[in-house]
Amino acid sequence: MGTPDAPGRPVTPPRPGRWFPARLVEREEQTATGRTLRFDVPRWPGHLPGQHVDVRLTADDGYQAVRSYSLARPADGDVVELGVQAVPGGEVSPYLADDLPVGARIEMKGPLGGWFVWDGAADSALLLVAGGCGVVPLMAMLRARRQTTTGTPCALLYSVRDPDEVWYADELGTPRPHESIRVLYTRRAPGGASRPAGRVTRDDLEGLPPPGARCYVCGPTGFVEHAGDLLRAAGHPADRIRTERFG
Repeated sequence: MGTPDAPGRPVTPPRPGRWFPARLVEREEQTATGRTLRFDVPRWPGHLPGQHVDVRLTADDGYQAVRSYSLARPADGDVVELGVQAVPGGEVSPYLADDLPVGARIEMKGPLGGWFVWDGAADSALLLVAGGCGVVPLMAMLRARRQTTTGTPCALLYSVRDPDEVWYADELGTPRPHESIRVLYTRRAPGGASRPAGRVTRDDLEGLPPPGARCYVCGPTGFVEHAGDLLRAAGHPADRIRTERFG
């Protein structure tokens, strides 16, 4: 599968889940601890924005470790892009983020997940709410939407602790037509910011797609629960809100 079908035509998710050999071809720094990893995965079946994969590492002594990572880009042939946040003391993420050599081979299982996906349908506006590295699967949705011709509104509300923790800063700095991107800071705002640092509030939803929009929320558990409460209080029906959390 390539990009989503024409607006209004839902896409059927690819059949999930066998293991594929994958070779790391590129690593890109997003933040001090966040990395974009691009893999060549021959015969990759494609995926929908919002899906994820399992990554399996095998040591020389046969020990294996498996972790899940979100897909950061719409399906693009055999290229698979992941977002990896290195967790201090983690067994897998620091190695993937900084030590796995370019050219090294791992195993990847996917695509996985069928609930937290955007199928490309343009029957309503799209509202994406991200906390920290929770922006990764939402970036896949935003990028997929940019490949369509839909004129329905799309907004990304992105909350991070400080300016140094913004993923995809350059890409998000140039919104497209019918698109709104707001980056909010909870601990330290950049100089000249019109909004002081602080937790996301109901006021931050003003001017974003109204109730009826498809809403996707991703981030740490506390953030997701708080954002979901705000969306429901603003009138967004619970059945239009899909969430994914970590931690």
